[in-house]
Amino acid sequence: MKTSLAAGLVGLSLSFGLMAAAPALAQAPAASGPLSVETTPIETLASNPAAKAVLDKDIPGLTSHEAYDQFKSMSLKQVQPMSQGALTDDMLVAVQADLDKLSK
Repeated sequence: MKTSLAAGLVGLSLSFGLMAAAPALAQAPAASGPLSVETTPIETLASNPAAKAVLDKDIPGLTSHEAYDQFKSMSLKQVQPMSQGALTDDMLVAVQADLDKLSK
């Protein structure tokens, strides 16, 4: 799985040439309320030790990816279409379930 994530995120890196033409699309809404794969920027998740542990468990290699600086301000849901299938719906469901457990 780690290899497919890396391959998909390489494609993501290439997609950022297109994103440069529309920088507003690269910005996730400010995080408010519970942590969410839909709205919380990846860098916000990574700055929370418990949420980072979730990312490291459910999406290994995400926060250490060479293009992390390019997509860290986006939510996982925003990154998903550019990941060439590396970030699946099942992965996002697993991350969200684990994030939900943190607030309990």
